[in-house]
Amino acid sequence: MADAVTVRLPRSVVERLEREARRLGLSLEEYVLELVLRDLDPVERAREYVEAAHDLLGQAREELGKGDVRQAAEKAWGAAALAVKAYAEWRDRERLASHGELWRYSRKMMDELGEWVYDSWMAATGMHVCFYEGWCTERHVEEALRRIQKLVEEVEEKLR
Repeated sequence: MADAVTVRLPRSVVERLEREARRLGLSLEEYVLELVLRDLDPVERAREYVEAAHDLLGQAREELGKGDVRQAAEKAWGAAALAVKAYAEWRDRERLASHGELWRYSRKMMDELGEWVYDSWMAATGMHVCFYEGWCTERHVEEALRRIQKLVEEVEEKLR
């Protein structure tokens, strides 16, 4: 897992960031990452997305270890979303900004990388639902993490 740091910001700034992230359908971490990476070259941005996806997978496992299934599920979703964004940046220099765009591009990845991408993407989508609804179990998250890990690793391999 990549090193993480804590940044202290005024509460009003964090609340504003959280509102904007929610409006865009992103987690706070994803939104801040987008702000930081927006001026990078697309290939560099793709590499950073993959690194952040690995970090989120590690965080998901940590949350699962603490028994927080919902937070683990959301981190898993975030890792998959970043993997799709990374592939789009690397492959087509395309920046994906919405859930609809992620879904559209996941289909392209299925066509290019194989139908296994469908399983990874649907597992990730289930994790996103789990975060909001709380229906999944630890085993659901473990299985999703296995599939999402493959997605992140395959995208990382393409970037080499």
